[in-house]
Amino acid sequence: MLTSTYTLVALSIEQASARMGLQSLIERWHPAAWRHAAPTPRQFELACDALRMAFDNCYWRKLDKFVVPALRRAGAAQDLLAELDALTLAAIEARADAHAAAAVHDHGFGEALERCCNLLLERLEREERELFPLARTYVPSEAWFAIANQMMANDAWQVENRSYPASQIPGALSRSSARQSPPLAVPHYATH
Repeated sequence: MLTSTYTLVALSIEQASARMGLQSLIERWHPAAWRHAAPTPRQFELACDALRMAFDNCYWRKLDKFVVPALRRAGAAQDLLAELDALTLAAIEARADAHAAAAVHDHGFGEALERCCNLLLERLEREERELFPLARTYVPSEAWFAIANQMMANDAWQVENRSYPASQIPGALSRSSARQSPPLAVPHYATH
């Protein structure tokens, strides 16, 4: 029981961090904030980068990596998980709309960004209100030990690999092999 409580507290902290990032992004890019002066191309670029980071903070969470698969294995909360997945897909579409609007400096960018953030905030809120209690009930206690162990291993890996350049991370391409490969055309406003 203590392991599940510890794990859910750690997940709640991660949720709070993601929520704060989304809320600050909405405040900064609320459509009404740009009524008098249009954003510059650089501001659109920075906003797209901030949206990508906020989206990634919601998309690559430990909850999705470890708890949701345990719930799926337990056969619990299938309807709720489908609804949460639908919110994520809608957020992906809104993010694509925001990036497309930013690419042409369209004022609809702020509305698409706000829609994306609000969908992700709704998902976070439903996870805390509905998914966490179901996880506490349906995920067996031995699975909580495995989840906590995976979370600690994941944290250790992230801390360990922060100090290395990308070329030195195990499994990463070396600089020489990256230089030898032909350059790829990568659109600046890419989505997941």
